[in-house]
Amino acid sequence: MYTLQDLLNLMARLRDPQHGCPWDVKQTYASIVPFTLEEAYEVADAIEREDFEHLQGELGDLLFQVVYYSQLAREEGRFEFDGVVDGITRKLIRRHPHVFPTGDLYAALDTPRLDEHQVKQRWEEIKAQERAEKGGVGEQLSLLDDVPAALPALARAAKLQKRAAVVGFDWPGPLPVLDKVREELDEVLQAMAEDDAPAVAEEVGDLLFSVVNLARHLKVDPENALRGANLKFDRRFRFIEQALRDTHRNIEDCTLEDMDALWGEAKRQEQNLPSCG
Repeated sequence: MYTLQDLLNLMARLRDPQHGCPWDVKQTYASIVPFTLEEAYEVADAIEREDFEHLQGELGDLLFQVVYYSQLAREEGRFEFDGVVDGITRKLIRRHPHVFPTGDLYAALDTPRLDEHQVKQRWEEIKAQERAEKGGVGEQLSLLDDVPAALPALARAAKLQKRAAVVGFDWPGPLPVLDKVREELDEVLQAMAEDDAPAVAEEVGDLLFSVVNLARHLKVDPENALRGANLKFDRRFRFIEQALRDTHRNIEDCTLEDMDALWGEAKRQEQNLPSCG
């Protein structure tokens, strides 16, 4: 069976200027990023569909992305894969003092167990300390500094809100947030009534941001929730297409009412409910 070292060697061979793969040789950090994002989403998709038969392969594809970046860095004398492993191991030991109180990865497992609230509080304290150390002496820091700008918009909104909540900038519960969602929806309607396209776009953004806030207060991951809604829409729309094919009808010739009736049938079948006719 091949090992991680074999994969590192393979990557080095692919990048060999004389004997490697021309496509791999010309790649850069930036050119690989889209593939990295795609592989991460394919891992998420396999898990979401409980396709564990293919999960191992998807994880391998994602691991290869880390190996690729590490090889590029090695060629430039920046760092190597071993440094990546060392860095993440040290960080996780540091962020889990309740598991590794002496900082020794292989110390005896005899530390008292903390509850989830204590762990979360300690985690935030350690991350705040890390942010301060990264910022440098005398530099004005923000709690939002390490929330990546490249995150998907829904995920970044949730992280921004979560970070602000650490210092109390937050709604006390989900019901006031629901009122805020209604307020933002009214502002969308107002912008629509005024036929103000830039304002409509801005207000829709505010509405989405508020819905993310509601999801966070309800302990729902908004990215996963929307992915679930996407899958449900995909499944039901395919049902409509198949039902029309079965009856030799073209979807372009159907009315919205026809398709909506089939949508309702798809829902009933998912819920194992009897058809109304």
